[in-house]
Amino acid sequence: MPQNVLLAEDDRAIRHALERALTLEGYTVTAVADGVEALAQAHRTPPDVLVLDVMMPGIDGLQVCRVLRAEGDRTPILMLTALVETADRIAGLDAGADDYVVKPFDVEEVFARLRALLRRTGNGTLDDDAPTPAPRTSGAQISAAGLRMDIQARRVWRGRRELELTRTEFELLELLVRNAGIVLDHSTIYDRIWGYDFGPGSKNLAVYVGYLRRKLDEPGAPALIHTVRGVGYVLRED
Repeated sequence: MPQNVLLAEDDRAIRHALERALTLEGYTVTAVADGVEALAQAHRTPPDVLVLDVMMPGIDGLQVCRVLRAEGDRTPILMLTALVETADRIAGLDAGADDYVVKPFDVEEVFARLRALLRRTGNGTLDDDAPTPAPRTSGAQISAAGLRMDIQARRVWRGRRELELTRTEFELLELLVRNAGIVLDHSTIYDRIWGYDFGPGSKNLAVYVGYLRRKLDEPGAPALIHTVRGVGYVLRED
């Protein structure tokens, strides 16, 4: 079945070009010009994935994210942004976005990121050669380095403090906890979390790791996520 994409982009040329490209790729696309229309359409006919421009008049893409997440809507969201500073990317993640593409973008990158988001949520069709996710035990809990995770309930604690994590942050931390003490390289993490290696120039992983570190950090407590330069990241309590 074709996947339903809700596209919100105020630039008419970009909106029409991306709508056509997505349609030719096999998606069913509903294209709107602003955040107000995007929210109305999302409430009327929930899509499989949203593609939102950050800078839109009235209600922008970040506000759309915040409203949907506040309503408990976990539909994956891909942001389109001309803003490239780390603080701007963090603002998008903080609002509840799952991934972003920086303008000007290659449409093939948009396709790849959409496929990865849909695979992660189980809404996409997996290729025959794609790895099958390992089954999770109902109610299973895992722990390492003073962290405890309830996989079924999607809750995590450091000591007695419960952390509020986004879906991507939770999946990244789960991967690190399951491999505590093992250095995971960038390619492995990209493949396991996003289903696609965005290459050495991407800052996507570094942004998520930085944001996750801020949520894990406690005054006087040891850092848990460590950078191994030129390789990747490891979870350990030094």
